[in-house]
Amino acid sequence: MSGITLVCPACAALNRVPRERLADSPRCGVCHKPLFTGEPLAVDEGQLARHVAHDGVPVLVDVWAAWCGPCRMMAPQFAQAATLLEPRLRLLKLDADTAPDTMARHGIRSIPSLLLFSGGKLVAQQAGAMAAGQIAQWVRQHSFQ
Repeated sequence: MSGITLVCPACAALNRVPRERLADSPRCGVCHKPLFTGEPLAVDEGQLARHVAHDGVPVLVDVWAAWCGPCRMMAPQFAQAATLLEPRLRLLKLDADTAPDTMARHGIRSIPSLLLFSGGKLVAQQAGAMAAGQIAQWVRQHSFQ
């Protein structure tokens, strides 16, 4: 059995989970809440950095803003993508208005933008709204899904 590390979405504790048990609804060893919720997690830049650095599954980030029409249109599609991709992938939402460092670091000039991280590194980036199936297909093209 090979284990992976997962960041708890509720308390940020690091959890070691056997890869074979990902589909068994693993829970945090500290707070006992689910490690996957079936929906994207809203994060700030610090939380994003923790997930990217420690999650043993690829991390998909939707960079969005409340005032952005295409972002609002894509939000339910991104949520649906979470049901298609978890627990093989962690889905996060990052508000562009509160993330100037992330915006600058990755050269994000339009939103919504997707960032796909694997092993702590950015492996793919895409701007523009997509449907849930398109999101899942794009992820599969760029990761080991």
